[in-house]
This record gives sequence, C-alpha cells and structure tokens, in this order.
Amino acid sequence: MKRLALTTFAALGLMAGAAAADPVYGMWKTIPDDNGNFGHIQMAACGSKICGTLVKSFGSDGGEISSDNNGKKIIWDMKSDGGGKYSGGKVWSPDRDKTYKSRMQLSGSNLKIEGCVLGICRDGGIWKRVN
Repeated sequence: MKRLALTTFAALGLMAGAAAADPVYGMWKTIPDDNGNFGHIQMAACGSKICGTLVKSFGSDGGEISSDNNGKKIIWDMKSDGGGKYSGGKVWSPDRDKTYKSRMQLSGSNLKIEGCVLGICRDGGIWKRVN
C-alpha cells in the first residue's frame, strides 16, 4: 500500500511538472547572423527563469559546423510576463560578442527576439520552432 501511494504521488508530481512547462520551452532556430551562420537554441528552465543554450551551429550553406559557442547560454534570466511576452533577460550575440537587455514575444511557432544595449536596440528577428 505504501509503495502504491508513493508511485501515485510521484506520477502526480511528474504530471504537474509537465503541465507547468512554459510554452517557450523547446528547440528554436535562430535567424542567420552577420556571417550567415545560425543555430539551434534549447529553451528551458533555469531555476525560476528561462535560459536558452546553443546546442548546434550551422553555416550559411545549412550544414552543421563546429563552434566554440556550442553549449553556451545565449539567453538567460528571462521571465514570463504572460500572454506570450517575456522580459528581464539578456541575449548574447556571438557574432558581435555583445550582450543585450532582451525581451521576447511568442506567437505560435514564432519567437520574436529584441535586445538593447546603451540605448541602441537590435531586432534579433523571428526564430522558428524546431520540431
């Protein structure tokens, strides 16, 4: 009986965790950078915030390339404001080696990224969800 109760409790805990997953979690394809390269970013929980880690890099021809940036956080400290809006985080642009205050807007399979540094804002484009 004790084992059944523990199993039931564990299963409920897993279901609650899955139900609480933020809709932005998952894999996203960036737009090409200044060099024509793009990447796949894994968005996931980072404590109580949201982070995005570069997991794969691609060259301008679409072929996978090796990059020292793989495994590095591209987005961190992002929080959900509700309604598909996110703010309060930072985004790092590897091609420019600049970090921007960032916000994001989720709409279906599109994630609009924007960032500002010293009053200069940059459109990070619309990332597409990778299935």
